[in-house]
Amino acid sequence: QVRLVESGGGLVQAGGSLRLSCAASGSRFSANTMDWYRQAVGKQRELVAFITGGGSTNYADSVKGRFTISRDNAKNTVYLQMNSLKPEDTAVYYCNVEGKYYSDYSAFGSWGQGTQVTVSS
Repeated sequence: QVRLVESGGGLVQAGGSLRLSCAASGSRFSANTMDWYRQAVGKQRELVAFITGGGSTNYADSVKGRFTISRDNAKNTVYLQMNSLKPEDTAVYYCNVEGKYYSDYSAFGSWGQGTQVTVSS
C-alpha cells in the first residue's frame, strides 16, 4: 500500500505564494503520473496539474503561468509551487499518485488526505 502525506497549505494574502509537498511511502513501487487536484466548498474536485514519469506537465487554464508542478523521483515527492495566488484558489488540495508495485507490477492509485489553502483578499 502506498501512503501519501501532504504539507504546505495555509493562509496567505492574495498575490502571495505557497509550496505544497506530497510524499509517497510504503511498499516498493514506481510512481508514474503524479497529480494535484483541488476542491472548493460547494464545487466538484478539479484537476489542477499533473506530471508524468517522463516529466511532461499539464495545467488547468485557471492556473497556467502561476503554478508549477515538479517531482523528485528519488524522494517519491511531488510539489506544487503556487504564485500570484487569488481568492478563487481557495480550496482543499489533494495529491494523487498512480503507479505500479515492483512485487507483481500491479497498478495502484492513491490519494492524500488533503491540505487546506486559503487566500484572503
